[in-house]
Amino acid sequence: MRVSEFMRIITANTNGIRSAGRKGFYDWMLRQRADVICIQETKAQEFQLTDKLYHPPSMHVFFHDADKKGYSGVALYCRHQPDKVVYGLGWPDIDSEGRYIQADFGNLSIISLYMPSGSSKEERQVVKYDMMERMKPLLLEMQASGREYLICGDWNIAHKKIDIKNWRSNQKNSGFLPEERAWMDWLIDEAGYVDVFRQLEPGEDQYTWWSNRGRAWENNTGWRIDYQIATPGIASKAEATSIYKKKRFSDHAPLIVDYDHQLAG
Repeated sequence: MRVSEFMRIITANTNGIRSAGRKGFYDWMLRQRADVICIQETKAQEFQLTDKLYHPPSMHVFFHDADKKGYSGVALYCRHQPDKVVYGLGWPDIDSEGRYIQADFGNLSIISLYMPSGSSKEERQVVKYDMMERMKPLLLEMQASGREYLICGDWNIAHKKIDIKNWRSNQKNSGFLPEERAWMDWLIDEAGYVDVFRQLEPGEDQYTWWSNRGRAWENNTGWRIDYQIATPGIASKAEATSIYKKKRFSDHAPLIVDYDHQLAG
């Protein structure tokens, strides 16, 4: 049995797990000695991931794929065997897109969440709003359950002006719409969840996604849309955070948080 001195959680949108793997993501991931890595946008189905690269012997891996090949999908890499793994929300339309997977460790649930993007067309923004609305009672139920929840992933929303470089010109664009930002206000201010990164890092110019257009990466013209959102108990144990930008594995950067909490396995 190994007991960590602290719990390291990483969330990363890989924009294609095979593409990220070719860019060295797995070598980097294993060096982090993280307890749980939450991945979004795997863009693969499990039967396509037979190479040992995707199944490190030191990790337990769980995939929740989209029905559509090359689309969406979430995964969890866990150093310890979870007590239970929950695949999906029980909502067929959302689950068919592979947007939610949850691992339970004692009284703590760790979730990899991939919120829909509404940037491609108006119909997808409607899907996004629908999922946001349906999540409200679920999030309140989680908060009232007595369990601790850590919801990691790509929420596809920049919450405040500090979370997006060009906020003025993006106020009518998906990801920074008033309705989306108000939903994040509700999540933090009314539902009582904690944006763990912001709890630890109040500074400006902290982003996790950059458009591939123009020179967004070079100029740090980014958006902070990847989060670790937590119930207050586990959030209070967060001690350090960072956004890894030394090497690029996708158009997102991994978000790392260390917690004064132990996961035994």
